Amino acid sequence: QVQLVESGGGLVQAGDSLRLSCAASGRTFRGDRMGWVRQSPGKDREFVAGITGNEESTHYADSVKGRFTIPRDSAKNMVYLQMNSLKPEDTGVYYCAAAPIWKGSYYYRGSYDYWGQGTQVTVSS
Repeated sequence: QVQLVESGGGLVQAGDSLRLSCAASGRTFRGDRMGWVRQSPGKDREFVAGITGNEESTHYADSVKGRFTIPRDSAKNMVYLQMNSLKPEDTGVYYCAAAPIWKGSYYYRGSYDYWGQGTQVTVSS
């Protein structure tokens, strides 16, 4: 059974840091592009960060550029989201997603074939 399981969410204050983890199992995700997508209250899911299978390239939404990074450990089937200088508008449920077959855009929800259940991040002002 293929699974993506997120962890590390919680309640923090503005300016704090948080590190989310995504553990993948059931198949190797070594060659997959991986992404983090979030859903804030009252909004659609939005792309946050993505990384290629060979870890050579990353991509970030403008809203998190310079504050978030997406390291991965392919040998362990793990992907992380390091979030620094958190803002209240970063509040939301954060989902890990995998794209085994690249469809051309991190922003397209249909690019991802596997999704985790999400982890809640709440940033208070």
